[in-house]
Amino acid sequence: MWGASGPTGGRPGRPGAWGLVAVVLLVGVHLVRGGAGEWPAEGPPQPAAVAAPGRGAAGTGAAPDPLPASPPLRVRVPAVRIDASVTRVGLDGDGWIEAPPPPEPSPSERGPSEPRPSEPGPAGWFTASVTPGERGTAVVVGHVDTPAGGPAVFYDLGAVVRGQRVEVARADGRTAVFTVYGIEVVPLDDFPSERIYGSTGAPELRLITCGGPYAPGGGYESNLVVSARLTEVR
Repeated sequence: MWGASGPTGGRPGRPGAWGLVAVVLLVGVHLVRGGAGEWPAEGPPQPAAVAAPGRGAAGTGAAPDPLPASPPLRVRVPAVRIDASVTRVGLDGDGWIEAPPPPEPSPSERGPSEPRPSEPGPAGWFTASVTPGERGTAVVVGHVDTPAGGPAVFYDLGAVVRGQRVEVARADGRTAVFTVYGIEVVPLDDFPSERIYGSTGAPELRLITCGGPYAPGGGYESNLVVSARLTEVR
């Protein structure tokens, strides 16, 4: 799912401020709890060149005005063939961020020992964040793997590079187009939540999944975070 079976470290504090203090820790720990199957030796793609953004970093050119609130319906990253529906996720009863539903294998694919998903599963928009295109930082999370060990919705997120586009189709019929300016692999036990989740005063987007080394029985050690800024509205 997000990671692999087994817990990783202690429980971080509950979300504060607008609900996203240390949220990446919540994302990582919750997903690691879910478990996953065995991976091929190479695992999911990891960033070839990490580009860590500073606060307020962005591309050049005039940015479009922020959009009004409207829930996301679909997220696409054409360069790495990500194209998925978006569901809503919040916090569970223990204060951890919920994971989006894992992929479901179709009946014809359910074998006796190794079911495989027919679709990569939805991504999840964290409803405590703004909607993509609004002023502030929108957060969309997704599984990297599945219980059967196959690719999930954000399996290829680590192949994203600066300058590529993320398209978010919204319920109001508009598509918010973001340009990637940062790719980070962030350790679960040392996550700079304020820098990544704090508002820069512009419409921004974070895509998050598990990343870094994978330890059988322990899970992924890090989260992969892609940062992007609104550069077009269609």
